[in-house]
Amino acid sequence: MTGALAALAAVVGLSSLATPGAHAADNPYERGPDPTTSSIEAARGSYSVSQTSVSSLSVTGFGGGTVYYPTSTSDGTFGAVAIAPGYTATESSMAWMGPRLASQGFVVFTIDTLTTLDQPDSRGRQLLAALDYLTERSSVRTRIDSSRLAVAGHSMGGGGTLEAAKSRPSLQAAIPLTPWNTDKSWPEVRTPTLIFGADGDTIASVSSHAEPFYGSLPSSTDKAYLELNSATHFTPNSSNTTIAKYSISWLKRFVDNDTRYEQFLCPLPRPSLTIEEYRGNCPHTS
Repeated sequence: MTGALAALAAVVGLSSLATPGAHAADNPYERGPDPTTSSIEAARGSYSVSQTSVSSLSVTGFGGGTVYYPTSTSDGTFGAVAIAPGYTATESSMAWMGPRLASQGFVVFTIDTLTTLDQPDSRGRQLLAALDYLTERSSVRTRIDSSRLAVAGHSMGGGGTLEAAKSRPSLQAAIPLTPWNTDKSWPEVRTPTLIFGADGDTIASVSSHAEPFYGSLPSSTDKAYLELNSATHFTPNSSNTTIAKYSISWLKRFVDNDTRYEQFLCPLPRPSLTIEEYRGNCPHTS
């Protein structure tokens, strides 16, 4: 009888561990259903998305922009990411990433810079100003966990992403997209960083920008370098499944500490029709 009761208790215990509530308790920041290759490659995730415009006249330190966020509040707060455009570009050049990332469970702010000619160091400061606005003054601030923030950007905005990560080590993730910067060395960066390069980039060639940026990041920092195959400097300006897939995985893994997404990052992805090369340190330690 005692043995039967013990067996029953064991079964009940295993069943309770398998429930969604028990799984969520292991990591309170997990958002959304268990991921699959299809779910992270999809044009939209499981969350419905709303958006709001932020006028440049209502903010200081950057040029306004558009906030995309999960409409539902039933899952609690979300991590947030600010995204900067490249030289001479506006937020519209990165608008495709807003709803795509937000629908996976993030608050996303695609920003305009103070001028379209701002350099990377200025864009880095503006990304941080945008995050401060998001968490302190924006209409969606109560939806955001201010301890789980990230930055991303294209071209000079990508160079600005590295500048922001250098200036604010508390950032949880950084994603430079075909980045450009005159500073080639980033040993101070402690933020988990995923750098996208493009094999056909003639403006910020990978040999002069993305590759040395990646190589200079300390080995103790979780980092990855994905070189897009048959791509150009401007590939990040259009909807791109490979960029979205690995950006989502990186943000989930490091902003949400959601190890369910580690499977898409480690083992390292192999070259394919869309990936020329992928480098990184696995397993991740953050």
